Amino acid sequence: MDFKTDENLPIEIAQLLTEAGHSVSTALDEGLGGATDEAVSSAAVAEGQALVTLDAGFADIRRYPPASLPGIIVLSLRRQDKPHLLELFRDILPRLAEQPLKGRLWIVEEDRIRIRS
Repeated sequence: MDFKTDENLPIEIAQLLTEAGHSVSTALDEGLGGATDEAVSSAAVAEGQALVTLDAGFADIRRYPPASLPGIIVLSLRRQDKPHLLELFRDILPRLAEQPLKGRLWIVEEDRIRIRS
């Protein structure tokens, strides 16, 4: 699967995805640092990449209808320190093989994943 990680995530998230066999680019590597959500979303759609972000704005299904996107993972966490992010992301990586992401929004919380289509 192809992913784009948003600028608000540590580079280690991209590394975890790569180690799991996914293709990954980062918003920063593509010159999208400081870009609007719309620009980041458009780039992900144009490149057929699912977006991984901490930005809760991407959970707004009126602005970003899941069916029109390659997939979105919004990490909605109480703690956003790097060790916690990495631990949680390691835990959800196996779910990518079990659950379809295309056309879906995953809102990942500490104790659950809400999936909207």
